[in-house]
Amino acid sequence: MAAPATGDAAAALARASGNAAAAVARDSYGRLVAYLAARSHDIAGAEDALGDAFAAALVHWPVDGVPAAPEAWLLTAARRRLHDRWRHGGVEAGAEATLAIVFGELAATPEPEFPDERLKLMFVCAHPAIDPAARAALMLQTVLGLDAARIASAFLVAPATLSQRLVRAKAKIRSAGIAFEVPGPDQWPDRLADVLEAIYAAYGTGWDDVAGTDPERSGLAQEALTLAAMLAQLVGDAAEAWGLLALLAFCQSRVGARRDGVGDYVPLQAQDTSLWDRELIGVGEAALHRAAALAAPGAFQLEAAIQSAHTQRRLGASVPDAAIVALYDALVALRPTIGAIVSRACAVGAASGAAAGLAALAALTAKDVDGYQPYWAALAHLAAAQGDVATARAARERAVGLSTDPAVRRFLLRATEPR
Repeated sequence: MAAPATGDAAAALARASGNAAAAVARDSYGRLVAYLAARSHDIAGAEDALGDAFAAALVHWPVDGVPAAPEAWLLTAARRRLHDRWRHGGVEAGAEATLAIVFGELAATPEPEFPDERLKLMFVCAHPAIDPAARAALMLQTVLGLDAARIASAFLVAPATLSQRLVRAKAKIRSAGIAFEVPGPDQWPDRLADVLEAIYAAYGTGWDDVAGTDPERSGLAQEALTLAAMLAQLVGDAAEAWGLLALLAFCQSRVGARRDGVGDYVPLQAQDTSLWDRELIGVGEAALHRAAALAAPGAFQLEAAIQSAHTQRRLGASVPDAAIVALYDALVALRPTIGAIVSRACAVGAASGAAAGLAALAALTAKDVDGYQPYWAALAHLAAAQGDVATARAARERAVGLSTDPAVRRFLLRATEPR
């Protein structure tokens, strides 16, 4: 063991150790929890053990130095913690088999082949005994390591409400003795929608980082795209899985064009298309065609078709505004979310004028849109186009106040100033 450091050197080592732990938490938390839970058959226990391992790292790493393989160190510490809990709690009948799984021996019952431990754990979190409203959120927290505030933002609910759902879900898992069961292929269709929602929400939290300055969030967007691709291959003939992959590929293809040289936000219609990733656009188009061939329309496919239409129009294809409105009509009929309704209003405004767009926005109530920034940005844009200066100014101020990114705030202040 290295001699304890003192003074400034100790502080620097502590900072380095904390940074290393944070980096592992950012990059590997989901994989580590999934690995532990897949072998312990205990999601909550795996989370607790990994939390203890991170706490131990913050104690030992400043003294001993950051290990050459931080993930392996944490995994070993967490596995020991799981073992200690079982040993001190008494080994009940059948627990020896679980311990054998945890410590690397072969499981007695073969499990379906998943291409990634995180996908496996996501399907486990979609257990029918868990509250449907909590399943996707549980995946985001357990598998991807997101905090309750960020998950709440993704689902447009209050953080306190989301936290209560998660607490109740985990309590239900413990009290009802819901086992860690990896579902067979015959159960995948019943759980697929929840897994798709979680991956979609995960991508959205990364996409919201317009400035691209948060490595955790930008990494999460790429991780969600990777999970979507693996999931589509895994389930094969599920049209919505291919639709989600198409949607995320189209969105991710434009990441490099969303900011200009000084870091300001650039909207879709003003982006330099030479900065778009043509390979990802190709992935999106291929996935969308694969989904369409399965003849099972769904919301993710419609969203992907809208993104395809915008992409192809910016690349020179003739795509009428009315066609995009029609796609939004179908999306709202199938899935009338606030986001879909606001986006449809913008499309209606482009196709039929600002007055028509404002009329479409009027379908939403004040309660629906109170804290929803895109609504206020859309209202500001359409009101300014209509010449309603007072409404545009008030909506712009509300949108700016709800924006957390300085680049978005600057864009809104410029874009909605009356000419």
